[in-house]
Amino acid sequence: MSKTATESVTFRVPEDVLSTIDVIADATERSRSYIIVRALRTYLLNEGADILASIKGRDQIAVGESEDIDSVIADLDRIIAGKAA
Repeated sequence: MSKTATESVTFRVPEDVLSTIDVIADATERSRSYIIVRALRTYLLNEGADILASIKGRDQIAVGESEDIDSVIADLDRIIAGKAA
């Protein structure tokens, strides 16, 4: 089983956040690092994923990979009316 490559990062954390991390780490017998990485992964799966999707959408629009809203609405109107788009 291969290990994931890691890098050391230094950053400031508010005391109340660090205190909560320490309580969770102690309760779960995990390290601070483990708890912080899990929290970051959760962020990346949620809010981070939304941001990445927005970036991808902007990139698609920039290269012309988009649909005109009027065409989309016309297609929806045809679908609603029972006709194939």
